[in-house]
Amino acid sequence: MKRWWLLLAALPLFTAAASDRVVSLGGDVTEIVYGLDAQNTLVGRDTTSTWPEAANSLPNVGYLRQLNAEGILALRPTLVLASAQAQPSQVLTIVADNNVRLVTVPGGYSLAAIGQKIDVIAAALGKADRGAALHRQLEREIAALHAPALNKRVMFLLSHGGMGTLVSGQQTAADAAIRAAGLRNAMQGFDHYRPMSQEGVIASQPDLIVISADGVKALGGEANIWRLPGLAQTPAGRNKQVMIVDDVALLSFGLRTPGAIQALRHYAERLP
Repeated sequence: MKRWWLLLAALPLFTAAASDRVVSLGGDVTEIVYGLDAQNTLVGRDTTSTWPEAANSLPNVGYLRQLNAEGILALRPTLVLASAQAQPSQVLTIVADNNVRLVTVPGGYSLAAIGQKIDVIAAALGKADRGAALHRQLEREIAALHAPALNKRVMFLLSHGGMGTLVSGQQTAADAAIRAAGLRNAMQGFDHYRPMSQEGVIASQPDLIVISADGVKALGGEANIWRLPGLAQTPAGRNKQVMIVDDVALLSFGLRTPGAIQALRHYAERLP
């Protein structure tokens, strides 16, 4: 926390000019740049930056966790706003060594972290007033989320082409989002992600499966979800309860996350 305050205190010394060329790395970061009405400074983004739709017209510098310096520097940026998830760190060091101002946007799987991101990005872009207004709007959205705990168990599945399906444990963005919705992560007793096991899935007895649209595509369609180990023997499987989500909206803890969490809550409230 102390490091974040020191970073924020330093940022007003480097406000963006109208001529700045900004590369945004991270879907949450790009959403906030648009929320600050600073999209006119953007000259590039990464593959996770797909919202709003207008962002897709920007040059793409690659996947957030597999960046290369050449792709970023080719856009001649003066400022790079990098999510804490951006990797590898050596690439960012090379970018900074080429007279590019590099601002690392703080991470964290909490609703409070979204406000910290807004503050840091607004300071870097010289948008303090707009940042304060956006932060107030966020606080109103967060306040509207508060609801009593609901005894429904949610299992988040992570599936990508070429890898087995994983389930989300604690210390993950999925776990944080589920808890923020007043629900319970069905998978308990371990941190991060781990491969599905029939025994573990049956024991967890989820009421709802949550998976991204890309995850459904990787599985070959929604019907194949119920063929995964153990799922047919759970309440979610018996009732065919699955919520297909935009994983960046739900898990990046950006501007759309409060709405995505609220949608998850509303879905769970309608479960049998």
